[in-house]
Amino acid sequence: AAPVVWNLAIIVTVILSPSRNDVDAAALAAAIGAVLGSALQFLVQVPRVLTLVRHFRPSVNTRSPEVRAVLGNFGPVFVSRGVVQLSAFIDTIIASFLGKGPVAALGVAQLLYTLPVSLFGMSVSAAELPAMSSATGSESEIATALRARLEFGLRRIAYFVVPSAAAFLAFGGVIAGALFQTGRFTAADSQFVWVILAGSAVGLLAATLGRLYSSAYYALRDTRTPLRFAILRVALTTVLGYLCAIPLPGLLGLDQRWGAAGLTASAGIAGWVEYLLLKRGLERRIAAPGVAPGYLLRLWAAAATGALLGLGVWSVTPDWHPVLRAVVVLGPFGLTYLAITAALGLAEARSLIRRFRR
Repeated sequence: AAPVVWNLAIIVTVILSPSRNDVDAAALAAAIGAVLGSALQFLVQVPRVLTLVRHFRPSVNTRSPEVRAVLGNFGPVFVSRGVVQLSAFIDTIIASFLGKGPVAALGVAQLLYTLPVSLFGMSVSAAELPAMSSATGSESEIATALRARLEFGLRRIAYFVVPSAAAFLAFGGVIAGALFQTGRFTAADSQFVWVILAGSAVGLLAATLGRLYSSAYYALRDTRTPLRFAILRVALTTVLGYLCAIPLPGLLGLDQRWGAAGLTASAGIAGWVEYLLLKRGLERRIAAPGVAPGYLLRLWAAAATGALLGLGVWSVTPDWHPVLRAVVVLGPFGLTYLAITAALGLAEARSLIRRFRR
């Protein structure tokens, strides 16, 4: 309920604004709503929390080893977990040199890009961390337990992220159009966002799988190694982003605004570097598994088949309403992916189908 309350506060504040038809006034109202919503999403949880911890008394005991561990780990985890947001912030700064349009389009693309990262990468990593951290026994027993959890989580993330990346590549304009194509947001804007989304698809799988590897490091009580790799990723994002966004379009004879796509693609490359470093480090310590190439091949084959079917529908619906077009294009794409992966015997597909049946 908490994030719903936050969003409702923003929507209601904008609607009630007497000058909501003015762009600047609407933006200010949305900002005020975000602040109010932040307070509400905290307060809406307080009554339930107080019933669970009736004798809770706030205190600061820095002598406690547990509190010290939390304080010492907070900084490294904050940076390494927030590397996607930090990279996006840097991309926005660089995009500001390309003009207003690229900044706005990049913001829309980042909003769409972070959805699968949060839904599949962050959520699975957060869910697996307690299970991995609770592993006990000898070093070999702990390593075995971590490998099992990693393999399970990596397969689950890849199953959902591969079609997400394929959808960004094939149907980025359809997705952007269904969500944003009203008022001043035109079909041309949707196409521009599509190009930027296609660039972000380059590193989508690495960004999500890397979050789970980071959780494995945390389970081993190591927060410094993911921090070092995250800092390297931010540095690469900055350097590659500048090169791909500012000088590269001119060298290729393209309009400067297309540098926004170079920003997301270069960030994806930096994400792959971080992912490979995280993976190699865990391979040395616990012989950590990766996603089996054969498994990935089956996922991409299913996603490509679904994309071809969706593109066929897309080609015969050029004048349809953006929302309706998204339904008839993305629906067959998703169902085809699910059907093929189930036919191939993938456990994740069959588990998903059982949940739908229930």
